[in-house]
Amino acid sequence: MLTEVQVGAKARNQSDAQFGILERIVATKRNEVAALRSMRADLRRAADDAAPPRPVLGPLRTSPCVGVFAEVKRRSPGAGDIDTGLDPVALSAEYESAGALAVSVLTDGPWFGGSLDDLLAIREERGIPVLRKDFVIDPLQVYEGRAAGADLMLLIVRILEPPLLADLRVMIHDLGMTALVEVHDEREVDSALDAGAELVGVNNRDLSVFRTDLAVTERLAPYLPGEVALMSESGIGGADDVARVAAAGADAVLVGEALVGSGTPGRLVQEMAAVPRVEGRR
Repeated sequence: MLTEVQVGAKARNQSDAQFGILERIVATKRNEVAALRSMRADLRRAADDAAPPRPVLGPLRTSPCVGVFAEVKRRSPGAGDIDTGLDPVALSAEYESAGALAVSVLTDGPWFGGSLDDLLAIREERGIPVLRKDFVIDPLQVYEGRAAGADLMLLIVRILEPPLLADLRVMIHDLGMTALVEVHDEREVDSALDAGAELVGVNNRDLSVFRTDLAVTERLAPYLPGEVALMSESGIGGADDVARVAAAGADAVLVGEALVGSGTPGRLVQEMAAVPRVEGRR
């Protein structure tokens, strides 16, 4: 049997190792950005020439039901392989037919098995808005995402200094896209609001220990003003979970592993998308 000291040491070691994953992901992104430097002019032209972004905030704010952002996700550091052989276009079609408001596409290759080709293929074949979900740390990634057809871009407060967060949020807006600004605690909520976020995603997963808790959305929702749309991310397993975060004030949910691993993603999206929004925070 482990002593209390040994248990504490084991927990700290697990936390350190898992936090190290985030640091290693960001290091990978720095290398990817370095490879984009010589393509700056081409990326900017391609971003300017891309088809106009599809609107998301308007439909989200006027919908009587919770908006479902359904994810294309092959694997993750926390869950391992989920469905490495999925067809992103076919899955997105099923999501769209079931009533999803948008599709979230993991475009990271080394850690999540995704790519910008997935996003581009979905954008060309489907009419649903598409979120580029990646670890954005540089303006070049914003141009790259827009060039591939992204309608929304994820910004993670935890990995961005406030000035860069604000600059990237403005850049995304100026390119006609919507920034989904992700937070996990009260300090990060303040940073998101200071950056001018219109759509804030509360990640119920603590990226330092990869543990999920829907209470995070319930705790942080009161800190967001009514004019800012609130999305609850991670840990959503079904319509009951959607109803729980909706009661706290969530306007939307982002769901990945529960859908991809379910075998019946369309049915689950349909059930989640039928959950009504709850007046109160707005």
